[in-house]
Amino acid sequence: MSEGIIQGGARVPMRPLAIAASGLSAQRARIDVIAANIANAETTRGPDGGPYRRRVVELREVPFEPALRGARGEWDAADAGGGVRVAGVVEDASEGPLVYDPGHPDADENGYVRMPNVSITQEMVDMMEARRLFEANATVFNAVKSMLRRATQL
Repeated sequence: MSEGIIQGGARVPMRPLAIAASGLSAQRARIDVIAANIANAETTRGPDGGPYRRRVVELREVPFEPALRGARGEWDAADAGGGVRVAGVVEDASEGPLVYDPGHPDADENGYVRMPNVSITQEMVDMMEARRLFEANATVFNAVKSMLRRATQL
């Protein structure tokens, strides 16, 4: 129900830490999927027999919904949710390029191989973005932790 610690009789909300932590988890999931995409950029035959398909993490907002609590019906924003969650990992349906390589074991009768739809350049851009967002969430987490520590020392 209520999320926080009790310090000197007062409840200290932990929700800001949870919001930053949700961002850290979401970006970590993105980094993991991007790394798998890069690792499989040359995989021409997967479990389904076709080339590897690029995967993308879908993120969803956890809505901010203040809840009523207490006998007098006060609004409590500390337990209101917020943040982000991983909604799933989906495959990019676009086709990869055809490459002429008649010696390749997966080449068709004309000598063309369907390659994965993974662009290393796009994956590296996505990786840098996810890394920077991870670092931003870590900075927020540490700032909130520092503020809560100072608040509990008052």
